[in-house]
Amino acid sequence: MLKPADVRIRPVTLDDVAALVPLCEQLGYRSTAQQVDARLRRVVDSRSHAVFAAEVDGRIAGWIHVHESLTVESDPYAEIGGLVVDAAARCKGVGRALVEEARVWARRSGFQSVVVRSNVVRPEAHPFYEQLGFRRTKTTHVYTRDP
Repeated sequence: MLKPADVRIRPVTLDDVAALVPLCEQLGYRSTAQQVDARLRRVVDSRSHAVFAAEVDGRIAGWIHVHESLTVESDPYAEIGGLVVDAAARCKGVGRALVEEARVWARRSGFQSVVVRSNVVRPEAHPFYEQLGFRRTKTTHVYTRDP
């Protein structure tokens, strides 16, 4: 386990694209640098989105994306859109530090809750979120099709 002082959390910048690409792939999303750059440009300057990097020994060991979720049926809430920690840095406190930074952003932004969705194909992630105080409130199916 790393000490909190060993993990530096900071906002992601467009200069971080090359370091984010392999982490996107570890999360299961094959991405090119151009794709990550284009996606990041849409959120990096948005007041309703934040992306934070965790640095360990000067290199990015993980990132988290948190954003505002607006729906007609419920009050606004913060949602973790993505979280990944490099395989070599897992179980060392990096993910915990990133989630805490997302929670700080959510509080500062005025949200009363933080939601995270965790795919059933990632059973190792479920206890992680529960240890951080998240509780399962729903199980859903996600359907996708072309517009």
